[in-house]
Amino acid sequence: MKQPVHCKYTPLEKHLRILSATESVLTLSFEQIEIIMQSELPKSAFLRLSWWDNAVHSTLSHKHAWLHANWQVDQIDLSGKLVRFVRTMK
Repeated sequence: MKQPVHCKYTPLEKHLRILSATESVLTLSFEQIEIIMQSELPKSAFLRLSWWDNAVHSTLSHKHAWLHANWQVDQIDLSGKLVRFVRTMK
């Protein structure tokens, strides 16, 4: 049975929230994110930069995972399957 989308990304949000306040930049591979989530990323995460944007008005729960944890996506490397997050000031 498929997990509801809003729950699927909760482990990523929790992971970002518990990082040390001194950590301001974090690079994760897509594989590391999937391990944290204990779930696969959708195909669109591997194909579209827009999947990773920081649109605050978005209703897409995957974006809320990092935005609510006070992080933003800074760089995406789709070919290398890497994402760099930076901590935001809130």
